[in-house]
Amino acid sequence: MQFFESVWEGIKATSLIEWLAVVTGIIYVVLASKRMISCWFFAFVSSSLFVYLCFISQLYIESILQVFYVAMAILGWFSWKKSNVDEVDIQVKSVNYHLLNILFSGIVAFLLGYIFDIYTSQANPYIDAITTCYSLLATYMVTKKILENWIYWIVIDIVSIYLYSQRGYNLTAVQYALFTLLALYGFWIWKKTYKKQFLSVRN
Repeated sequence: MQFFESVWEGIKATSLIEWLAVVTGIIYVVLASKRMISCWFFAFVSSSLFVYLCFISQLYIESILQVFYVAMAILGWFSWKKSNVDEVDIQVKSVNYHLLNILFSGIVAFLLGYIFDIYTSQANPYIDAITTCYSLLATYMVTKKILENWIYWIVIDIVSIYLYSQRGYNLTAVQYALFTLLALYGFWIWKKTYKKQFLSVRN
């Protein structure tokens, strides 16, 4: 009970900037699950705001990640604009593809966490590095409409709940709890769409 009271007090003390970042971030995920190109506008706004929020909380790696999100929002917009959502554009990758990506991202995350742990005042450097590296990978997969991106996001969002709650961003922690549920929904929707598209091609 005390935990929820603490979270509620933190939410009431949330700044307007964090509220805007959270709300636009939620809109992005909802629209992305429906494969609506307008999702990238909200991703751009949300990520731009989080660049500032992460930097002032000494989440430097996360700040870099948010800058990447801003760039990927622009890339995602143009990438989706070139494709037609009615076409068979959702991809499913092999196990080997994911194993290689997981291994490579894990190595980079360890090295990045080590560097920031030694040379900066970064909070939770290794956890932040892990969420950063795998988020880069997952975001790229979203722009390419790879189905399994949602599985990555489920894990990343769960870890991010802890990361942001530790820095006092209670509303953002709640946002990532909601993101976890939305990622499950997104995976279900995309998988359902992929099956329909695959069957339509075969027929």
